[in-house]
Amino acid sequence: MKRARKHALIQEYELFRMHKGESIADVQKRFTHIVNHLIGLGKQFDKEELNIKILKCLDRSWQPKLTAISETRDLTTLTTTTLFGKLREHEVEMTRLKEMETVEKKTRSLALKSKVAEIETSEDNTEEDSDTKNLNLLTKRFQKFIRMKSRRKNQQNKRYNKKSNSNSAKFTCFGCGKQGHMKADCPNLVNKEKVTKKKNYKARK
Repeated sequence: MKRARKHALIQEYELFRMHKGESIADVQKRFTHIVNHLIGLGKQFDKEELNIKILKCLDRSWQPKLTAISETRDLTTLTTTTLFGKLREHEVEMTRLKEMETVEKKTRSLALKSKVAEIETSEDNTEEDSDTKNLNLLTKRFQKFIRMKSRRKNQQNKRYNKKSNSNSAKFTCFGCGKQGHMKADCPNLVNKEKVTKKKNYKARK
């Protein structure tokens, strides 16, 4: 049973990988559990072996940090506790940066929406101003049309009256023989008729 348990833990240790979305604290907890049980069953590990195993079990998103640790730290003297501590610090920093990026994206999105709303409002106001200008222009044109129509009518009346007066001046009265009026409007004929009527009236008496 002890040997079977040891083989099972060794296989679990060799296949140990970081799960998707798993935190460094969870990785440390699972890794420490396996290693402690193997040590309890007589398995021996040196610091470099454990450190290399930890670095290799992490996913690709950790590659830049792993390279930096490998180049700046002595894996033969570095404890697993210290290594996990460095990884947790990096994890906290990455989380902070992601949160900042999220906030910045939301801020830019809100700013963009606000700008779009401002532009739409400005366009609406411009359209309203344009409609008002068009209405004012139509009103002015209509008023101008009415004034021109009235002016033309007055000019036509003046020309008609002038023509009428001119034509009247060419007429010759058949009653008195003078120009400027017709027989029906002749003042001399009217006076003669009055005199004739007066004489007839006296003759009757």
